[in-house]
Amino acid sequence: MKLITTILLLFICNAVFSQSDTDKQKAHSTALKAVKIMDQGDLETAITMLNESCKLDPEKPDYRFELGYAYYLKKDFGKSIETLKQTLIMKDISDQYYQMLGNILDESGKRDSALGIYQKGLEKFPNSGRLYLEMGNMQKDSLQKALEYYEKGIQVDPGFPSNYYRAAKLFCASTERVWGVLYGEIFMNMERGSDRTEEISKLLFDTYSAGIKFESDSTIQISFSKNGSVTIKDDGSAGRLPFGLGVFEPLIAMSITGEKGISLESLSRIRTNFVKRYFAENYNQNYQNVLYDWHKALIDNGYFDSYNHWLLMAGASDEFDTWQEANKEKFGEFINWFKSHQLKIDKDHKFHRSDYSL
Repeated sequence: MKLITTILLLFICNAVFSQSDTDKQKAHSTALKAVKIMDQGDLETAITMLNESCKLDPEKPDYRFELGYAYYLKKDFGKSIETLKQTLIMKDISDQYYQMLGNILDESGKRDSALGIYQKGLEKFPNSGRLYLEMGNMQKDSLQKALEYYEKGIQVDPGFPSNYYRAAKLFCASTERVWGVLYGEIFMNMERGSDRTEEISKLLFDTYSAGIKFESDSTIQISFSKNGSVTIKDDGSAGRLPFGLGVFEPLIAMSITGEKGISLESLSRIRTNFVKRYFAENYNQNYQNVLYDWHKALIDNGYFDSYNHWLLMAGASDEFDTWQEANKEKFGEFINWFKSHQLKIDKDHKFHRSDYSL
């Protein structure tokens, strides 16, 4: 179980108090001090102070949330669960309250109760990516069911990165690698610089290596998808070709001409050729993809080669170090640009596998 970081109380910093407000101000300042003390490891003092904040301002759920978290850190699961349950009937709570309670129920061995809490949370917050994430994480006996929850989370809450991370790992371990490389790359753009970013960087390199096999000088095997089914529309006509077999693999095959193996350099060339062909042959009209639009912007700005090395560097770290040493200025310019430019993912700019289903 991975508990969410203690992030509450921040919004209160800009709060305007009226009063009975002396009590509310005291509750606020006491809780802020308690969180700092809790971070330092003095749980007993933090719990005492948070209990005081709850008494001073009983309608503020944030203090009970922090109190429940403090009890969790103390390994007093009973009091933690009891305290967090109290918050669910309070006003102004978020999906994180359900997530936290479900996490602790699960860790304490109450799996069915945890599932029930996540489901109740989704009734209240139907567009919660984090609750779909937790539902997916609970499907230990069915990876397909887990994947359905992760992709539902991507669909309803495209700005929440963890569902892309989970979906990418499952798809890259399947026959449908194409969705793994797409979701994985989107994730890396959303969550830069974390341990998970490095993990997915290596996974992407390894997945490209597994999907493109140079069996001899004249034989290259490309395998990113096995799904050859064509969707039939309501009017009986055939829908678009399946993206994996009908678009992705053919474009990879055309983009690989002249290559002799897989490396950061060759993958950068292959990916560059892929994007240029994707737009030149107007695939963007029938298979629109926010990620490929981002690639085109990188190419237009002269940064795609550096971006590709950044994206895949964990899969070939020695090669990356050698390349970076020879391209310090080029890579430095890219990083400076990259800091202030990012792939935009929100409800109006997103990608989901179902976008290509019809």
